[in-house]
Amino acid sequence: MQPAYDMKPIPVIAVFDVGKTNKKLFLFDEGYNIVFERTARFNEIKDEDGFPCENIDSLKRSVYDSLNEIGKLKKFNLKAVNFSAYGASLVYLDENGDAIGPLYNYLKPYPGNLVKKFYAAYGGEAQFSFQTASPALGSLNSGLQLYRIKYQKPELFKRIKCALHLPQYLSYLVSGQKFSDLTSIGCHTALWDFERNDYHQWVVQEGIIEKLAPMALSDSVVLSLLPGSNYKVGIGLHDSSAALIPYLVSFNEPFILLSTGTWAISLNPFDQSPLTRNELRHDCLKYIQYNGKAVKASRLFSGYEYDQQVKRIAAHFNQDIIKYRNVPFQPNKMRKSEGQKGEGQNFGGKSPKVFGEMNLSDFSDDIFAYHQLVLDIVQQQKISTRYVLKDTPVKQIFVDGGFSKNAVFMNLLAAAFPKLKVYAASIPQATALGTAFAIHSHWTTKSIPGNIIALKHYPA
Repeated sequence: MQPAYDMKPIPVIAVFDVGKTNKKLFLFDEGYNIVFERTARFNEIKDEDGFPCENIDSLKRSVYDSLNEIGKLKKFNLKAVNFSAYGASLVYLDENGDAIGPLYNYLKPYPGNLVKKFYAAYGGEAQFSFQTASPALGSLNSGLQLYRIKYQKPELFKRIKCALHLPQYLSYLVSGQKFSDLTSIGCHTALWDFERNDYHQWVVQEGIIEKLAPMALSDSVVLSLLPGSNYKVGIGLHDSSAALIPYLVSFNEPFILLSTGTWAISLNPFDQSPLTRNELRHDCLKYIQYNGKAVKASRLFSGYEYDQQVKRIAAHFNQDIIKYRNVPFQPNKMRKSEGQKGEGQNFGGKSPKVFGEMNLSDFSDDIFAYHQLVLDIVQQQKISTRYVLKDTPVKQIFVDGGFSKNAVFMNLLAAAFPKLKVYAASIPQATALGTAFAIHSHWTTKSIPGNIIALKHYPA
């Protein structure tokens, strides 16, 4: 064995994956194995209205402290750093480059009078949403956060020299350079006109464009400005776009990625058609992926609903909620029988009575009820996914996240889409991995491994 003092440091890339709850740091080696990881949580602070928001100072200190610590680990040779973070998040910088004002929470209610004023000025809600591929989501449309500041906090607006989305702010902390990135600008921000492939006219008319940094490609890198460092720094990506990258790298055949968690988001990177007004009404939108192409997406709030209804089942049948973590698929629990109202419905559409409205006393046991809950979610998922599936050459669906580990969900989803191949995908830290892949060629000459995603097929 080679003596420890002769061991060469391992070349690595660091990825900061910043979610609303968990802030994660990973080091990947050249084979994209995780060789170091850490998770932190910060207590939220409150904005001037008392609404919870991100503690930007704690996040800033965490980035610097983490990079300083990595620099002291002799077994690693840090070659590059990149960042992913949740969307609808803007950090405001003054003329000195310092953050000013809160990082407002995208869940903060948006003033109704400003909404009416905005859409009245720019063609009405339906037309505007169609042009920007952004359903009207209030503060989740991050561009409207700047609009709100302009009219409600004009003094703050005057002080803002530059507004950066959170991934690009994190990159700026390390590189000192300000950029806008299409994956952040092009995700339900109400900033981008998908018809013109440019900023929407309101961004110019309201003087917002003067507050935005120059656009850069998502695979761009710059040099670190931190003392004693010589690694490359990526400009950062929106987390939903980053999570798609490992699949785009690994598969050539058209696919839909069903990314599941609190939201179940169906992503079709092979559908370049414009959003229809009907799709917008049903919570469809468009993202811009790291290569500049559009991704059509549909959303369903099914993970949250699943969690609430599983608690209801457990309480009603006096069971421990842990029981439902690994329920095996039991087709006999789907058959219609006396005393079980609602089982055995076909996959033709949304059930007449959704599970939350059903009387649990109508079910003879909790597993019947559980299967009906998942069936109801799959029926709604079929409707949601069909919005981004129709008229495209997709032949396979990859499911990642929480529902990919749910045997009942996966079997019922396969039955709901009998003409498609349905796979549960297992990939460690897809968002962080995609963030690293985005700047792969800038930090290593080795190829991306071909076996990065494990698949399990569920036949119809």
